[in-house]
Amino acid sequence: MNGFTGTLEEHLISRRASGAKLLLPYVTGGYPVDGWTRLIEGFAQAGADAMEIGIPFSDPVMDGPTIQEASAIALANGSNPSGVLDEVARTDPGVPLIAMTYYNVAYHMGHQRFAESLKRAGISAAILPDLPLEEVGPWAEAADSAGIETVLLAAPTAPDERLPRIVERTRGFIYGVGLVGTTGERAALASSALEMARRLKDITDKPVIIGIGVSNPSQAAEIAQVADGVVVASAIIRRMLEGGSVDQAIEFVAELRAALDSV
Repeated sequence: MNGFTGTLEEHLISRRASGAKLLLPYVTGGYPVDGWTRLIEGFAQAGADAMEIGIPFSDPVMDGPTIQEASAIALANGSNPSGVLDEVARTDPGVPLIAMTYYNVAYHMGHQRFAESLKRAGISAAILPDLPLEEVGPWAEAADSAGIETVLLAAPTAPDERLPRIVERTRGFIYGVGLVGTTGERAALASSALEMARRLKDITDKPVIIGIGVSNPSQAAEIAQVADGVVVASAIIRRMLEGGSVDQAIEFVAELRAALDSV
């Protein structure tokens, strides 16, 4: 079981205080079919400060084609929330793990049961991107009682008066969405990513992490000049979909780490 103790937010703040820029890579639960949990410990050893574990869902509205494809492969191979969490529980990365899935999964299992199942698996936090601030209360209360931090997203389209309310309710960090659209790689970092980072840094001291559209080490370093860190997902998964190995994915995370350390 995950050897990390403490809260995600405390851990990220401590890492930031040490001068580190924060790296949160993404793993699709159940993909690749053989050896996917090696990514969890491998990414931690490569320098991840925390990690998103995607629990595959049949209608992933936030995810672009890359993560959709990996999720579809995992689902076709029999992946399900309980199975993914059972496998996560057998890992020991020593850094916080964050479940990333959709509200239907939590609703179907029941808020309290889902939150407690995350906790038993050694997971510290959850991201439910299709659950808006106005409707998050029942889930967030169950999560709080189980010791699971609910990470909320802030979109570039959010008006200034909305952002403080998102920041107040989020736990762990504030996930700044880098651009309008689904997850996926982009040739250049969107100007909206830098603007989102600035808007959030102006109103909170909670860790500000930018995701969606961060595609390579240079883009990670660029956004980290403003934000506290980055989430990288599609760029990792694509390498494996195109025939890359687990070891090559781990090497890519190490390259991201090196780029962030250069900021």
